[in-house]
This record gives sequence, structure tokens and C-alpha cells, in this order.
Amino acid sequence: MSTRTDRVSDLIKGEISRLLLREVRDPRVGFVTITGATVSPDLKNVRVFVSILGEPQARQDSLNALNSAAGYFKRMLFRNLRLRFAPTVLFRLDESLDRGDRIERVLREIHDGKRTAGDPGEEE
Repeated sequence: MSTRTDRVSDLIKGEISRLLLREVRDPRVGFVTITGATVSPDLKNVRVFVSILGEPQARQDSLNALNSAAGYFKRMLFRNLRLRFAPTVLFRLDESLDRGDRIERVLREIHDGKRTAGDPGEEE
């Protein structure tokens, strides 16, 4: 990524966070955290990665609500950031936190398993 796309990604991430906090009143949108944004090299498309708290169905409902409001976000980004193009917004679940959680759990299980199997005083 170039510095321009990085800068625009950061601007978009901040603006969408602000809009979610202050403007969006959709009850379907639950506890959403914007974890990242990537802009295409031509600055016409943006993928916004979100982390959503709740049950899987509630998370999917929130994601659907965000994607149904993509036109609103497109207009607001164009207006508030004064971009040359109004980027098409696509929201995606950021599953890196879930993957990290799973890895941590597995490592903890491995660590606990080794500790119980190799207690001092046991003969091998």
C-alpha cells in the first residue's frame, strides 16, 4: 500500500467510527468496533473491518445492517472528507480477534497439559 492509500484508509476508519458513534441510530447495529479499513489503489472501494460483540446471529444482523447502510456511509464520506470519488463501502467481519483467541486457548491447553503430565516427583 502507498502512503496515500494508508492515509485515506485511516481517514475513512476514523470518519466511519465517528458516524457510528454519533449519527447511526439503527437498533440492529450492536456493539461495533472498527478494527481497520483498506482502500483500493484507485480509492474507489473501501473494505471496513469490524468486530461485533454478541451471539453469532446478532453479529450477522449487525453486519447486514451496516452493509444495508453502505450508501449512507458513502455519501457521508464523500461529503465530510471531501474526497475526489465517493468510495463504495463494504463491511466485513474481522475474524482475526477470534482466531487469536482460539490460538491462545489452544496454547493454554497445551501448556496446562504439559504441566500436569510433567509434575515433579513423577518417574518417566
